[in-house]
Amino acid sequence: MSKDAQPLSPPRDKKFRLKAYDPAYTGTLKESEARERITKLRLRINELQDLLYADQRYGLLIVLQGMDASGKDGTANSVFRDVGPVGTLVTSFGVPTEEEHNHDYLWRIHNAMPERGKTVIFNRSHYESLLVERVRGFASPERWKARYEEINQFERMLSRENTVILKFFLYISKDEQRIQIQQRVDDPKKQWKFRMGDLDDRKLWDEYMLAYEEIVDRCNTGYAPWFVVPANRRWYRDVVVAEAIIARLEKLSLRYPPAEAGVSGLKIV
Repeated sequence: MSKDAQPLSPPRDKKFRLKAYDPAYTGTLKESEARERITKLRLRINELQDLLYADQRYGLLIVLQGMDASGKDGTANSVFRDVGPVGTLVTSFGVPTEEEHNHDYLWRIHNAMPERGKTVIFNRSHYESLLVERVRGFASPERWKARYEEINQFERMLSRENTVILKFFLYISKDEQRIQIQQRVDDPKKQWKFRMGDLDDRKLWDEYMLAYEEIVDRCNTGYAPWFVVPANRRWYRDVVVAEAIIARLEKLSLRYPPAEAGVSGLKIV
């Protein structure tokens, strides 16, 4: 694939192949340009979030998926750095609690969906049921294979109810993950992020890549698209995620609601 031909959103008219993507890809964007651009993009996202909150017609769901150390926390912190806390929430999904385990696998996901006017950022998501449960053998092939269409239908319903869905696969190389994990191990301030189980998942890298490939191939829809984000370079990752969010929100024609009658020209004494 040529250097300028790597699409952010894979075309849906042909089978997705992860090998066609370079996790170190940055196109023609330079780091200095990206750092200047992200400042303006963050301000624009803040403006659009304010509009979304006032408009009250849509909820925005942003899904961040990726291997350990791919930058899920970092992306949320960077892209939404200038967005106020009103109307924006980050939700993380870990091992299901006993209550969650006693419900269907989408129950805890549905409960965390954004209200209209609000943005919710998922750090991991319902796609864990097609990743960890598949790769670690927690679900039978019959169960996880049925979930592609179940998730597509779930997301279709959400879209019909005015939930805007954007899904980002933060794609890093295995070698870059090694560097990032080593930094966690070496930095006392980051050691709390490391779990020995992270190394077990690393041993299953190829199995996870196959699972991600099938997720993007089978669940990349017009109403809930996947974006494959080269994430080896944080500065590139943040810019392309921010630009994708802005482009989608600007298509919604968000507007502030009209003022109450008599407000125009009112003098406060």
